[in-house]
Amino acid sequence: MATILVIALAGCASMATSYRAPPLPVPDAWPAGTAVPAAAGARADQLPWRGYFTDPLLQRLIETALDNNRDLRVAALRVEEARAAFRIRRADQFPDPGVGAQGARARVPGDLNASGQSMVGGEYRAEVGLSNWELDLWGRVRSLKESALQTWLATDAAHQAVRIALIAQVADGYLGLRELDERVALAQRTLATREESHRIFRRRFEVGAASKLELTQVQALLTQAQSLHAQLERARASQLHALGQLLGAHPGPLPASASFDQAMALADLAPGLPSDLLAGRPDIIAAEHRLRAANADIGAARAAFFPRIALTGSLGSASAELGGLFDSGSRAWTFVPTLSLPIFDGGRRRANLDLGEVRRDIAVAEYEQAIQAAFREVADGLSAQRWLAEQLRFQRTALEVQTERARLAQLRYDNGSATYLEVLDAQRDLLDAEQQLVQARRALRSSQVALYAALGGGTAPRTGTSSASAPFSPVEAHR
Repeated sequence: MATILVIALAGCASMATSYRAPPLPVPDAWPAGTAVPAAAGARADQLPWRGYFTDPLLQRLIETALDNNRDLRVAALRVEEARAAFRIRRADQFPDPGVGAQGARARVPGDLNASGQSMVGGEYRAEVGLSNWELDLWGRVRSLKESALQTWLATDAAHQAVRIALIAQVADGYLGLRELDERVALAQRTLATREESHRIFRRRFEVGAASKLELTQVQALLTQAQSLHAQLERARASQLHALGQLLGAHPGPLPASASFDQAMALADLAPGLPSDLLAGRPDIIAAEHRLRAANADIGAARAAFFPRIALTGSLGSASAELGGLFDSGSRAWTFVPTLSLPIFDGGRRRANLDLGEVRRDIAVAEYEQAIQAAFREVADGLSAQRWLAEQLRFQRTALEVQTERARLAQLRYDNGSATYLEVLDAQRDLLDAEQQLVQARRALRSSQVALYAALGGGTAPRTGTSSASAPFSPVEAHR
């Protein structure tokens, strides 16, 4: 028996094939023409979100979301669920000893025993034993444990992916709210100016100093500003509601802080090489762990083709009388090894192996798909920063031009050199230019947020980090 135990514990073989990561399904460099930031930029995965998003108000909102968001809470519970499943599989590797005691009294009629006389007898037992412990000679149990471990690790990485996505969504939602705040403020200033112009022209019309056409033109400008203001207020309310859903709680009062550009100054990021995404993106890490789990499932399916050996045994004391249960000579033991191998199962084991191989192929495709999606997101973020910066520069120039045009048109009208229709067109275009400039600034900041998330922002483990702020790591996985 000792020899069998040594073989079971030290000589188990695994039927799973050695894991090999698929080749990288993307180029070795970012697309030509993509503006790659300077190498002096920070690595996103080593830059915690508090170091990237420095606006105190935004930091408070992100902390609230991390504490209350239901999607993140479910993802964390999924990790605990997978952890418990792994512990169950790990326990299957070890014997399950137990203590038992039983007592029985029985009367046997005379016609059922050799003496012909009825007999009353008893049996009392107290034992320590194990039941149906499988000797994992072919690595079936170990493969199932490995599959559960990789599933746990995949779930933990998926939790980190949800966490990064939530931080990026809150930051982008905050940007959208700040954008609408500025656009509402611009619309309110324009509305106040046009209300005053409408009052002046109405008075001039009443005294005969302005025509009905000029009054209606001024009223058209006022109506445009009123409509835009109502539209922006509705959009701001909707944005605030969406932000509250992300936070999992009411955001509370959001006081005005510094200007848009100053409050959201974000650090430059170094994208590195596409291969760096394999270690920085939690969704890619999760896909690779799922691939490893599928590979381990194949090992378990292959091991099912070999005989299954299980041990049942006990050691204790037995006696016909309760008082003699622990007397000298009452020692009793049982040892029942069993070997089983189905002869015919209707192709179940073969189908189970085929199923594992198909799922492994699916996991490979999903792993490659995750890498390709990450490559595109980073490439989109890099190109967006380049072209949005260009667009913002042109938009600032356009605003300067429209401001000067509106000033000259008003001057020409005051001197009687132009009709008010020219002023109307200039002011309408000026309002559009002001709104578009704010939108362009927000788009550039949003691209920076998206790039931070695409590069796996803040996922690298850091020493000395509290459990409340550090990503969860399954440290018990290899115990």
